[in-house]
Amino acid sequence: MPSTTPPADAASRTADRHITLNILPAVFFTFITYLCIGVFLATLPTFVHQQLGLSAILAGLFVSLQYIATFASRGYAGRMADTLGPRQTVRRALIFTGASGLILVLAGLFQHTLWIALTALVISRLSLGVGESLGAVGAIMWGIGRVGPTNTARVIAWNGVATYTPIAVGAPVGILIASKFGIASLGLFVALLCVIAFVAATRMASTAAQEGEQLGIRHILRGVTPYGLALALGGMGFGVIAAFVTLYFAHQHWEGAALSLTIYGSAFVCARLLFAGLIDRFGGFPIAAISFAIEALGLALLAFNHSRELAYIGCGLTGLGFSLVFPALGVEVSNNFPPASRGSVLAVYSAFVDLALFLTGPIAGLVISYYGYPAIFLGIAGLVLLALALTLWLASTVRAHRQPAS
Repeated sequence: MPSTTPPADAASRTADRHITLNILPAVFFTFITYLCIGVFLATLPTFVHQQLGLSAILAGLFVSLQYIATFASRGYAGRMADTLGPRQTVRRALIFTGASGLILVLAGLFQHTLWIALTALVISRLSLGVGESLGAVGAIMWGIGRVGPTNTARVIAWNGVATYTPIAVGAPVGILIASKFGIASLGLFVALLCVIAFVAATRMASTAAQEGEQLGIRHILRGVTPYGLALALGGMGFGVIAAFVTLYFAHQHWEGAALSLTIYGSAFVCARLLFAGLIDRFGGFPIAAISFAIEALGLALLAFNHSRELAYIGCGLTGLGFSLVFPALGVEVSNNFPPASRGSVLAVYSAFVDLALFLTGPIAGLVISYYGYPAIFLGIAGLVLLALALTLWLASTVRAHRQPAS
């Protein structure tokens, strides 16, 4: 007899496709936001260090300025998504992101007048940070509103794909545009992208904010902090690669720095696409623990390697490892709070990695100035192993609390 597909399996695949197709329009706005971030990643450190003539420490600081605004505005973004709804949150994100591009034009046009260029860079990075905060939380909540809270892990996973795919694409695109037309052209490119996305967000149907009691921010912070600390320690691996891998390649006299960011982002995206379902199958804690171990291995390889090819492998392993950390721990922490506060919970949770990314830039720049690049890669590998230990502790604690009373 010819084999036939069981109706239940066919219906399940159809339902999965339907859920995915409802998630993608929401995370499209995350894609646009991070494409704008990605085009700056491979060009901004070089612009600050080589064209403006500032030190590697200041180059890292300017990259990290974005994360100050992102961190500071996370609570505002979460409350907005919970009360005003995700569409309004996303629209404001696009306004801030587009403004960061227009302000960057000034830095490019007045790069020979240092104080104007630096002032424009500061304002541009802060505006981009607010846009990132609003865009990420708004898109996730929009996706959850479209497919329901039972699909939170899937929404977070696809949102991560929409985060790091444009970083992989944006790095070479940013270098190409800046090398041919100057850094001011990147600002115009970002502003145009945001105008297009704003029109799309205005035309797409919004979803209602979740009804129910909303918890206070202090209560949320207490519950989220252990998970956020683990996420932050893992996020420092991405932070050091984003801020310094282009300078690291230049220090080693290697070509192809942008490719390292592309490899990192590609590995991240592939892990999300291929392995995100493992979180529902095995739980968030085991997947997070394995992910931290892989990330630490990648950073250690960067610390001890002496070839460009091994550096690429190290970046790939770091991206592969960090990929599932956010959704794995995010699902676990979301289960501890009511749906009406989910936007605020995810915002506070995300704020920990913002803080880590901000601190990584200047601290790593200082360490590199005194001890070199291997020291910072190895040091952050150690912090990622600390995140692994914290995850194992959280898993045992939660397991003990969930044990039925005898």
